[in-house]
Amino acid sequence: MDTDKDSSFLGTGWAFPPVFHPGVSPIAMVSEEEDIRQSLCIILSTHLGERVMRPEFGSELHNMVYHNMDLTARTQLRASVENAILHFESRITLTNVEFDVSEERVGKMSILLEYTIRLTNARGNLVYPYYYDEHF
Repeated sequence: MDTDKDSSFLGTGWAFPPVFHPGVSPIAMVSEEEDIRQSLCIILSTHLGERVMRPEFGSELHNMVYHNMDLTARTQLRASVENAILHFESRITLTNVEFDVSEERVGKMSILLEYTIRLTNARGNLVYPYYYDEHF
């Protein structure tokens, strides 16, 4: 019995960003929890309409750039994140979305996601950096 095949019941996919290795394995792959974490990053970093064949894929985070991150904006941001993950990452149940605004003065906020992997009932988390006020 091949344990590698048995352990990938949560899925296997291309690493993000894609990494190509000449030789044995032409592209780097990720499995299990890392595949889920990378999937969440892809969902949050993709603009709505960016994918031609799936224009509804992604999140509205980019629409909030340059907004004042007051309570109303953070509430809209939370709803956008929850909605995107609900629709595009069915392997998890999102249990909490929080914001760390300790770097607010430089236009950065960390989005803290807590989730449960449905198949294993294991808990996971992700800290996603969100730059909403780019200073050029």
